[in-house]
Amino acid sequence: MSTLPHPLTGVPFASPVPPGTGWPEDPARPRTRRARDVEQVAALAASARSLDQLDARSSVCRACPRLVDWREEVAHTRRRAYADQPYWGRPAPGYGDPHPRLLVVGLAPAAHGANRTGRVFTGDRSGDWIFAALHRAGYANQPTSTHAGDGLALTGARIVAAVRCAPPGNAPTPDERATCAHWLRREIQLVTGSVTGILALGQVAWNATFAALSALGWQTPRPRPTFGHGAGTHVAPPGRGGGTARREVAVVGSYHVSQQNTFTGKLTEAMLDEAIAKCR
Repeated sequence: MSTLPHPLTGVPFASPVPPGTGWPEDPARPRTRRARDVEQVAALAASARSLDQLDARSSVCRACPRLVDWREEVAHTRRRAYADQPYWGRPAPGYGDPHPRLLVVGLAPAAHGANRTGRVFTGDRSGDWIFAALHRAGYANQPTSTHAGDGLALTGARIVAAVRCAPPGNAPTPDERATCAHWLRREIQLVTGSVTGILALGQVAWNATFAALSALGWQTPRPRPTFGHGAGTHVAPPGRGGGTARREVAVVGSYHVSQQNTFTGKLTEAMLDEAIAKCR
C-alpha cells in the first residue's frame, strides 16, 4: 500500500487513512467499533457515552455503501492540486468545544476538503468562510482551518455535518441522510446541557436539525418553520419526567457557505456574522 507524507507533520499515511495510525486529531483506534448498516449506526450512536466516543465511532462508519465507495475512490485518485498528499477518506466527525454554547450544523464534507483533511469544513473555501466568521465572533482562536493539527481551537462552539461522508455531487440520498441522522441526534443529546444556539447552514441542515430535535422530544414549532437566511425560532429540550425544560435554545438559519453563495454575493460576511450573532 503506497503512502504519502502528511503536509504538516511529514508522517507517511495511506489513503484512506487507517484508524489509529497517528493522523492528527484522529479520534479512532484500530479496534474502534464500526457500523456497517443503519441498525448498527443506531445502536453505536445511542450507546456512545461521550463526544470522544461518538467521534471515534462515526469516523469509521461504513453503513452507506455508495458513500464509502465514493469517499474512498476520491481518496485514491485525488485532485491534481493535492496529488502529493494523503487523503483522510473517512467520515468527518464533529469538531470543537465539548461543551458548546453554539452548535453549527452543515451539510456534508467536501470531496477534497474534509474528505482530504479529516476535519469538518477544513481545506476548502466553505471552511475559509465559516471559521473566519467564528473567529470574528470570538469562538475560534484563528481565522483559518487548513489541516487537522494546524493549531485551530474552538471555544464555546462545535461544528458538525448532517451527513458525515462526502457524497457524490454533494447530494446524499434520503436513506443516507436518515442513516447518518442517528449520529447527529446523539451529538445533540450530548451537548444539550450547554448549547444555547444552533446555526443551520442551508436548508438540508435546517431540516436535519429539526428532524433530530423532534425525534429527541424537543419542543419545536408546528408546522416546522420555513428555511431562509436569518430565519429563527426557539426550541426547548425535554425536561425531567417527560415534560419540557424552560430553557430555550435559538435555532437560526443561514445560507450555506458554499462557493456558489459566497462568490455571487448571495451570502456576505455581514450576513453570516449577523446570523451567528442571533444565535447568542
